[in-house]
Amino acid sequence: MGIVEEAHNVRVLGSGEQIIVLAHGFGTDQSLWKHLVPHLVDEYRVILFDNMGAGPTNPDYFDFERYSTLEGYAYDLLAILEELHVHSCIFVGHSVSAVVGAIASIARPDLFSKLVMIAASPRYLNDVDYYGGFEQEDLDQLFEAMRSNYKAWCSGFAPLAVGGDMDSVAVQEFSRTLFNIRPDIALSVAQTIFQSDLRQVLRLVTVPCHILQSSKDLAVPVVVSEYLHRNLGSESIVEVMTSDGHLPQLSSPDIVIPVLLRHIHHDIVA
Repeated sequence: MGIVEEAHNVRVLGSGEQIIVLAHGFGTDQSLWKHLVPHLVDEYRVILFDNMGAGPTNPDYFDFERYSTLEGYAYDLLAILEELHVHSCIFVGHSVSAVVGAIASIARPDLFSKLVMIAASPRYLNDVDYYGGFEQEDLDQLFEAMRSNYKAWCSGFAPLAVGGDMDSVAVQEFSRTLFNIRPDIALSVAQTIFQSDLRQVLRLVTVPCHILQSSKDLAVPVVVSEYLHRNLGSESIVEVMTSDGHLPQLSSPDIVIPVLLRHIHHDIVA
């Protein structure tokens, strides 16, 4: 196993010729995909990994400067693909990783046959003629809550993000992966994500994009998926699912997994 593979806890499952890369979002790790993976391994070679800073990674490897922009994560993704000798893949990215995949595809469009984006947003802050869902004051309060009592913040944030009560399995799972992140790293990652603005690079994307979105998501309003659809430089399609929350593949697998599989199997029809 190479250095990059080891640092990111890379796992390769299945034996198909076509490769699928699954990339998780903030506060989670590769376990996020546990409901999807069994449906893929008979037909595809599936690459799973943890983003640097996720709970299972070594916190000593987290470079605060490198990961102060989303490009740092895109470089990691390209390094993983290079080390595994991947020449083309279907990329499935959740939340921030959907945008990271888009950035990586601008640099190396040849490596991506399509991007499947779940709960993606190019900007979380509201702006003139743009609704991202948050005001700066909201974000400042979120960061301060993380700073003052991280564990308490996790307990409050998990049910809001997932959409459910604290007793639900999905909320407990998200709480667990949130708790596993070192608090100073979690704060840094949250600031990088929530303060990011990738609107200007969307037009540079040339790889087909499948945009999947819950009908109700605390972090990403439905109008954001339409914004992506209008502003991406590539072919794109939007599907708003009847699921609730920002991690629908974890909280509503019965609804989301069939939709995901359909978008993985089928390309956009002109």
